[in-house]
Amino acid sequence: MEFFEVIHKRRSIRKYKTDPVKKEDILKILDAANWAPSALNLQPWEFLVVSGDTKTKMGENYGKIVDEYTKGWDAAPDKAFMPRNEFIKFANVYGDAPIVIVVLTEASSDPAYRKAYLESTSAAIENMLLAAVAVGLGGCWMTGPLDEEKHLRDLLEIPATREIVAITPLGYPAVTPQPRPRQDPDLTKKVKWLD
Repeated sequence: MEFFEVIHKRRSIRKYKTDPVKKEDILKILDAANWAPSALNLQPWEFLVVSGDTKTKMGENYGKIVDEYTKGWDAAPDKAFMPRNEFIKFANVYGDAPIVIVVLTEASSDPAYRKAYLESTSAAIENMLLAAVAVGLGGCWMTGPLDEEKHLRDLLEIPATREIVAITPLGYPAVTPQPRPRQDPDLTKKVKWLD
């Protein structure tokens, strides 16, 4: 698949087939993430590949978060990106994705280093999501599960020396959403040319 086609084909997948993902595809995707640019070439990222009972426990906790977060959605469905009951169902099982990747970075109390670590690791996540598309898989960059970070830290035994950046379900898309319109598609407002 041509590079720009991969970019335009990438979607946030929220419904997956339960088919297992080959370990070599997971490693190929994580290798792409590992080749991301990073500040001072620190490469501060780390990946936890989660499945089975541990993923189930993560989903049960995320379902509780979404249930609480979406209490007012039924009264104002126009503000929701998906119906409340669908969102809770997705959260409980991460859309039936066979694996979930938890992305970590170095933790730092120094604001400059923390920013560099987060930005570098975000580049790795984007590489990961694009590589997933290139091998026929899909993912979804998620931060909502971090609302109960202590639960995740305890469950996954994440030390204080690591910061959780995002969680990404990974699998074969069962449903691929239509592209969402770009804000400022002509880039007349988001780009400023200076001489």
